[in-house]
Amino acid sequence: MHVELVSEAQHESLMDLLCELHAFYNDGAIVSREIVKEHLLDNLLAEGSPHRLVVASDDDGTVIGLAAITLVYSLVDFAPAQRKHCQLKELYMRASHRSIGAGSALMTWVARHATEHGCHRIDWPVKASNARGIAFYESLGAARVLDRLSYRLSEPQMSKLAGDTGPGA
Repeated sequence: MHVELVSEAQHESLMDLLCELHAFYNDGAIVSREIVKEHLLDNLLAEGSPHRLVVASDDDGTVIGLAAITLVYSLVDFAPAQRKHCQLKELYMRASHRSIGAGSALMTWVARHATEHGCHRIDWPVKASNARGIAFYESLGAARVLDRLSYRLSEPQMSKLAGDTGPGA
């Protein structure tokens, strides 16, 4: 198994994984490979993108897992040893390749990368229903952040708020 930043030769295989990831989060829904390719090249891997896509691949180069990370600076911790951290946006393994060490290998790569770039922590969200993922993260020594909740503002509420011109807008 190899862990590295995604290479151009792995784009097709990564698109397969991203299609599987989409189905995982969207109750088996199928997404067009063209849309996935466009998003991958024009956004995720575009020059200036804050994201880094790290992949685990088997010996023939097929992508079997993904970690998407961003290095960010805190707005509330100003001390040099506290201000920078790594945000893990996604960690996903192909269903057919779980429990073979790819997740651990990716997390080791992410931790090493974060440390080498002066980060003092790695933060990430996880679906509350993902018991297997939660158990995996806790096996790494990660602690649940009890004083944080996740919120989402979607359409049509987002457009309503964006168009609001009342007090405080």
